[in-house]
Amino acid sequence: MSTPLPRWDLSNVYPGLESPEFTADVQRLVAQLDDLSALFDGRVAAASAAGSLPELADVVGELVGRFNRAMELADTLQSYVYGFTSTDSRDQVARRRLSELQMVGVRLQTLFTRFRAWIGKLGPTLEEVIALSPIAAAHAFPLREMAEQSKYLMSEAEEALAAELSVSGAQAWSKLQHTLISQLTVDFAVNGRSERMPLPALVNLRSHPDADVRRRAYEAELQVLDSVREPLAACLNGVKGATITLERRRGRQDPLDKALDQARIDRASLDAMLSAIEAALPTFRRYLLAKAQRLGKERLAWWDLFAPIGQRDRTYTFDEAADFILENFATFSPELAEMAQRAFQQRWIDAEPREGKAAGAFCMGVDAVRESRILCNFDGSMDQVFTLAHELGHAFHNHCLYAAGKTPLQSQTPMTLAETASIMCETIVTEAALAQAASRHEELAILESALIGQTQVIVDIYSRFLFEREVFRRRAQAELSADDFDALMLEAQRAAYGEALDEAQLHRAMWTWKPHYYYANLSFYNFPYAFGLLFGTGLYAIYRQRGAAFVPDYMALLASTGEATAADLAARFGIDVRSRRFWEDSLAVIGRRIERYCAL
Repeated sequence: MSTPLPRWDLSNVYPGLESPEFTADVQRLVAQLDDLSALFDGRVAAASAAGSLPELADVVGELVGRFNRAMELADTLQSYVYGFTSTDSRDQVARRRLSELQMVGVRLQTLFTRFRAWIGKLGPTLEEVIALSPIAAAHAFPLREMAEQSKYLMSEAEEALAAELSVSGAQAWSKLQHTLISQLTVDFAVNGRSERMPLPALVNLRSHPDADVRRRAYEAELQVLDSVREPLAACLNGVKGATITLERRRGRQDPLDKALDQARIDRASLDAMLSAIEAALPTFRRYLLAKAQRLGKERLAWWDLFAPIGQRDRTYTFDEAADFILENFATFSPELAEMAQRAFQQRWIDAEPREGKAAGAFCMGVDAVRESRILCNFDGSMDQVFTLAHELGHAFHNHCLYAAGKTPLQSQTPMTLAETASIMCETIVTEAALAQAASRHEELAILESALIGQTQVIVDIYSRFLFEREVFRRRAQAELSADDFDALMLEAQRAAYGEALDEAQLHRAMWTWKPHYYYANLSFYNFPYAFGLLFGTGLYAIYRQRGAAFVPDYMALLASTGEATAADLAARFGIDVRSRRFWEDSLAVIGRRIERYCAL
């Protein structure tokens, strides 16, 4: 980019990682946890022994309030520190602070596990407590969910030990994966000029217009990933092995069960969606084969998946991307546009690709200041404009939760619903770009940007689900080698992409750099993306029917995503997520785009 890209500003959260304000809040969090521990040993134990309903109701209300305050402070501290580690993995001060916070986080996790177990032991009395306590009534859904999930807890001592060991176990493996990947750099030549590129910048070359650049970038990516494949295989074995062991001790035989509970959907909903996706794969392959034909090939090589098609006269500067997004957000909701304007003006966004910075894009809330921070790796492409709109959607979701005054316990949104606002915002911008296309070639280019993103969320996500499910099955028997992971990745990609991709040019090392596989407490970070895309697509269709009257109901939905199951929230709009028909209808919307793409 010709002008400097923005880096986010965190100075309104704390002055610095070693500032008195930050240190004081860490100490305040520790004191809050000390008080919670004393409360469990004293008043909670006494109320349990006495069995007085009014006392139990008061204690539940007090625990809810104390946990909300501790969680808000802990989330703020962690988001602040992650703002440094995610943009510079070599920042030793930030890494030390993160390690310190992880130890404090273990205490919070242990106490919260104790809370869940105690709520579960209340049995039928919980409903009487909810009826008696206004605070408990306002948190009825998370309390009932805690009671239901408490049956999957080990003993208090075992859960405490597991939490402590996770810092030097699964979380350490996850941290090592991030460190290794974020520090990879490659010497690479573009337009006759060689430069040392961080991995995110190299990955961005997948959308370069020159096929030779794309191919060389793909080969360079594989080569540099091969240099760390053995330690990353150890990381993945460590994370998945710990998950299998712990979930079996907690009474679950299939790690997918926990992922479904975390996503707040049931198997019937997942099966309905996956069966609809499987049936729609030929439609997506038709798009990929049409793209291959436009590139003069029989099938696509992996490095051609993101190749630009059609013609756009220019790329976007960051300011131009911001203007385009703001203009079109305003057509949906002035409140959405106003929030996005704040994000641009107040430097909520870190857009510059650089060494040590995390790849991809994400949005995180900063609870204490009721704001969000967005990381992306902006390169001026239409795809990155869509990505920016997507992440601003997450920020709007946070905005709706903050505006409604939701507490941390009321705001724990499952991934299936966390993608709702992001998909809506991305769709708004995509539809606007298509409507403003000045020529057939420009329409084709915009469709290409939209479809490759949707193909990733449907087809590639499906391959990732197949891969992770098989990794869990095989890891339960023995550790897997780097060659094993390569083979499983290729097998999953062949199953998802079929005849559309050249089998000799797939991406065997995709498992190495996708951080989702390495999350210690969240497995199957894949199918919820497909759920979110298709659910958001269905909601957008309803918006097109209802217009402005839809927006207040939609914002109320976003403010409630931590207080109901996905099925119950969808039912507000007449959507049955257990019905294959709903998923087929949403996939048909994308299918019509594919038909248009093929016809152009």
